[in-house]
Amino acid sequence: MLINNLNSYSSLLKDYTELRVQENRTLRISLVKGNLVKNTKEIIGGVSARVNKKGSWGFVSIPEINLESIKKAIQEAGYNAAFLNSKANKGKERFLPSNPTMEKSFATHKTRLTQKEIMDYVKAVDAYIMTKYPNLINRDIHVQCLDMEKNLLTSDGASLYSMLPRSIIYVDLTLEKDGQPVNVTNVFGGRGQFEDNFDTPDKLYLELDKTYEHLLKKSEGVYADAGVKECILDAKLAGILAHEAIGHTTESDLVLGGSVAGDYLNKQVASSLVSLVDFAHTYNGELCPVPIYIDDEGTKSEDTVIIKDGILKSFMHNKETAQHFNVSPTGNARAFEYFDEPLVRMRNTAIIPGNSKLEDMIASIEDGYYLIDPSNGQADSTSEFMFGVTLGYEIKNGKLGRGIKDTTISGVAFDVLKTVSMVSDDMNWSAGGFCGKKQLITVGMGGPAVKCKINIGGR
Repeated sequence: MLINNLNSYSSLLKDYTELRVQENRTLRISLVKGNLVKNTKEIIGGVSARVNKKGSWGFVSIPEINLESIKKAIQEAGYNAAFLNSKANKGKERFLPSNPTMEKSFATHKTRLTQKEIMDYVKAVDAYIMTKYPNLINRDIHVQCLDMEKNLLTSDGASLYSMLPRSIIYVDLTLEKDGQPVNVTNVFGGRGQFEDNFDTPDKLYLELDKTYEHLLKKSEGVYADAGVKECILDAKLAGILAHEAIGHTTESDLVLGGSVAGDYLNKQVASSLVSLVDFAHTYNGELCPVPIYIDDEGTKSEDTVIIKDGILKSFMHNKETAQHFNVSPTGNARAFEYFDEPLVRMRNTAIIPGNSKLEDMIASIEDGYYLIDPSNGQADSTSEFMFGVTLGYEIKNGKLGRGIKDTTISGVAFDVLKTVSMVSDDMNWSAGGFCGKKQLITVGMGGPAVKCKINIGGR
């Protein structure tokens, strides 16, 4: 980052203005069956300015970080806002002033590894897999490290310096059964740079052994019986349900676009056991996977209680939607690259843990399924969803049974949440994916396990 303090440019910010300097640095390494297929570093950085004039926005981004690009971005964004205002004439009031300031860096204090040293780490993990599980027909290992560094200054005096890193290792194991490939994937890492998340390769070996055991059981597995079944959705599946099928419907820009959640405010949308929150940065005294203290509009980030005891209580807001709904902004405006405008986005969305033990939840089901890992899926603004399930087990007479082959779950999320009858007492976060609403963004998902009735696919 070439400019570490933007306060010297405050005199250039006339109308409501957001000035952002940002640099994203990405490292990607991929091994397939021990062969290096990707080894890249990418740096994308620049300046952006966004100006609001009586409700009309002007936005400009420039892929250079220097004094001239900053002046040019501010000036041209102001021109754009003035031009659009002359056409639209919305006549909206200026946003209520907000000026939090913070510097927050999660950069490691350890000695940084070279790209070669990280590659050697990956090769050691691959060698362990190859030696320990010789019957595999394929093994994929992917490393993705992302450092998001940004400076923000607004005309209200809000300022932010942040460095938010994430480092992930994805391991995919495949064997052949009856002429068909069977695979499972595990994800390691999360918030932090590589040196903080990964010590020595042997620290992963126990989890890799567990992953392989799941793979063996899946290879001997059966198809699920299709239909509405009592199921336990483990944290990853409960998390993706909360994020994709509920969270997006309660993003206020999508509410304005016709999301079904707009009709449900202050109404029961779930079992009274369900409370769902988009956490800003901390849960129960511990950092969330994607801690956001000030958003990309300069608003202090607050936890957003979406559902409380089964009642839909609020939406997630940026400054513009908060002004429309006559509420306070929640700090949910986020942008991924310097050339992206901030959108209403989730941060760390999860159901609050309950009082049940997972083993008691399993024991309570006579004939159902314990569903663990999701794959890609889809949901829309009606809260209707379909997600793939790549790892799960039968539950027969209160005990875990055979593994199941890949399947799907589907339904209307608000209806499914009304069937929740038990919620586990633990919180498990995952941070290996991106949310793809118009632009990518890192998010935290997870939560407890939930017992519910849901439609599961079969053969």
